[in-house]
Parts: sequence; C-alpha cells; structure tokens
Amino acid sequence: MHIQSIPMWEGSSDNYAYLVVDDKSKKAIIIDPANPDEVSPVLKEKIDSGEIILDGIYNTHHHWDHAGGNKKLQEQLGTKLGITGGKDCEGVTTTPPNSKPYKFGDISITPLYTPCHTQDSICWFLEDSTGKVVFTGDTLFHGGCGRFFEGKPEEMHTALNKTLASLPDETVVYQMSSSGISVLQNEAMKKLEAFAKANKETQGKFTIADEKLHNVFMRVEDPTIQKATGETDPVQVMAKLREMKNNFK
Repeated sequence: MHIQSIPMWEGSSDNYAYLVVDDKSKKAIIIDPANPDEVSPVLKEKIDSGEIILDGIYNTHHHWDHAGGNKKLQEQLGTKLGITGGKDCEGVTTTPPNSKPYKFGDISITPLYTPCHTQDSICWFLEDSTGKVVFTGDTLFHGGCGRFFEGKPEEMHTALNKTLASLPDETVVYQMSSSGISVLQNEAMKKLEAFAKANKETQGKFTIADEKLHNVFMRVEDPTIQKATGETDPVQVMAKLREMKNNFK
C-alpha cells in the first residue's frame, strides 16, 4: 500500500488526512478529509491522471475536524462516495462490525472500536505485503492520547492497553493530529520530542512498540508511572495521567 499525508490547517489545528492506495488495483480511500479545500485538489490531480480510483471516505470519529468535510468533499469531487465510519459521522453509509477484517484490493482492513474520546471512535488497522499500519484518530497520539470527551478512564485504558497494544509491535502509527507532549519524561520520550523538534511531521515514523516505551498512557503498569501518579490500579493511573495532562502548561 502507499500512504500520503495531506496536511490541513497548518499552524492552527495541524490535522492530517491520509490517502491510502492499494498498489495493485489503484483503488484508494481518503481518511478524515475534514478540510476539502485542501484535500480535494490533491485528490482531483491523482484521479484525473489515473493514479488512483477513489473508492470511499473513511472516518476515525464524528468530530468536525475529522468527519465534518465529508459532504463538501463529495460535492467538490462531483461523486457520491461511500462514507465508512462510526454511526455519528457526517453522511455515514457504512459502519462495519468491530474487529472483523475485510479486503480492499490486496489490503486487509480491520476496524477497531476504541470508544472514549468519542463513543464512535474507530481505529483502522491495515495490512498488506508492504507492512502493517494503524490510523488512530484522536485516540492515540505519539506520546499521548485524546481527551475523554465521551468516555471514562477505563475505556481509554481498554482502547490503548488492550486493543491497540495487542497489535503487532511493528505496526506503524498514523495519528490524525500533531503529537502529544508527555507530562512525565523518560529517555524514549526525550528522543520523541527531539525528533518532533527536528522534523515537521512525525506521523508514520513510530510504531506500537515505540508507543509502549514513550507513551505514559500505555505505561500504566510501570512502577515509575504509578509512583508519579500515586495510584497503582491501571484505570486510576489512566485517570490521574489525564488529569495531569489536562493541567499541564
């Protein structure tokens, strides 16, 4: 598969849409094209040149800065693309069952339900002969996670430390927003921050294995993190970390 990042609202929201292309068939999907004015010119050029056959829109969750451009993108491209995502996404036409893989050309796609940031949050795990990737929306950031807008600490603990942590370690992470900054430092986190300072884009540069090292929200059973939070129960550690992050200046 080929993956192209499309930056949106650079300097403000710093979100990304992702174009995913099946190498053999040229079939493609666009993930979270929230700002069609920036996304559609890229897509039109590739469609007109025959590089891709755009098959549909995918969303990670319903927030406007992820799913709010669905209908406008359809209008700008002049086609009624199918919209795959959670039940509350704009114009959604398909919500696939949790953890049931299906084929898209040579790519295997597995929707992973990860409710907490929103109750309709879905992370998309893709795999083909070129590798394994996961698009994590606002559930998992490099070194961080999304706010618990519609969920509880136990849900984020399940999302990060059971659902996503169970993916193969070599799975490459594509977050949809700019990197988080941890409230508790270790050497792995310092390396991440140094990389982020030296490189404009961090998406697709780190793996699930990396997140287990530098992401405090995936280290809730680490004695160092437990000591820093004053908690030992993993769910309570998650809750305290989110509170610390919310208050971090």
